[in-house]
Amino acid sequence: MSAARATGRFDADAAFARETAERAGVILLERYERVEEITFKSAKDVVTEVDHLSERLVMDAIRARFPGDSILAEESGSHHGGSGALEHGRTWIIDPVDGTVNYANGLPFFCVSIGLVVDGRPAVGAVCDPMRAETFWATADGPAMLNDREIHASQKEHLKDYVMQVSLGGRSVATRARAIRKAIRVSRNLGSSALGLSYVAAGRFDGFIQWQGMSAWDVAAAGLIAERAGALVTDTAGGAWFSVLHATRTMGAIAAPAPHHAELMRLAAEPK
Repeated sequence: MSAARATGRFDADAAFARETAERAGVILLERYERVEEITFKSAKDVVTEVDHLSERLVMDAIRARFPGDSILAEESGSHHGGSGALEHGRTWIIDPVDGTVNYANGLPFFCVSIGLVVDGRPAVGAVCDPMRAETFWATADGPAMLNDREIHASQKEHLKDYVMQVSLGGRSVATRARAIRKAIRVSRNLGSSALGLSYVAAGRFDGFIQWQGMSAWDVAAAGLIAERAGALVTDTAGGAWFSVLHATRTMGAIAAPAPHHAELMRLAAEPK
C-alpha cells in the first residue's frame, strides 16, 4: 500500500475486512465440492453449512476487534452494537457466501463479501474470490483495488462493445432484455451480484444491471468498490444505490461508466 493511501480514514478497517474475507475464503476452498448439508431457504435459494461456518468466522472476528459495532449478516440477521440502529454508527454487513447456489453445485463463481457502513453510508468493502485468490477492496476515500493493484472501470467508447452482467425482473422482461442485448455486445450472469459488481470495478464487465432481488449484503461492499473504480452506481431509478433500510431482496442496481449509464437505465426500465 502506498504512503498516500495509508493516511485514509478507513484504511485500518479495510485491512481488517480484506484479511477477514480471505480467512473466510479459506473455509470455502477447503469445503468446495464437499458440501454436506444443503437447506432450501426458498424455491430458488439455498444455504449450506459452509455459509454458517464462514459467517461465524467473520462475526467472531468483528466482535473481537470491534465489540461496539453492529452487524447485519445474511444468515443470522441484525446484531446491534452501541448505536442500537443500523443507520447510525458503524455496521458491518456480511455475505458469507455470495453465490451459494453456484457453490453448492460446484460452479466456481462465488465469494465472501464484507462491507462497513458508517452512519448509513458504505465506507469499506472487501470481496474475496478464493478460487482465483483475488480480493477486490476499496474505501470511501481511496481507490478501488484488486489485491495490491489499483483497478478502474471500463473506458470503452461505444455501448455496442459492452459485455455486461444483466438480470432483469418486473414487467415485460423479454422485451427489455432483447433491447439491452441489441444495444450491447453480449450479456452474462455469474450468479453472484458481488462478483458481478466487482468485475465492473476491474473492467471485466463494462456494466451491471440487476433489476431487483438483492439485499444489503449483496451490494454494500461491491457497490462501493465499483463506485471507487469510476463506475456510476445507482438504483434502477437513478437514485442512491444503498440503504440499510431496504427490505431483504428488494434492491436493484445499475453500475456502468457515466457516459452510457442513462441509456442502460432507459433500456432496462419497466414500461409505464
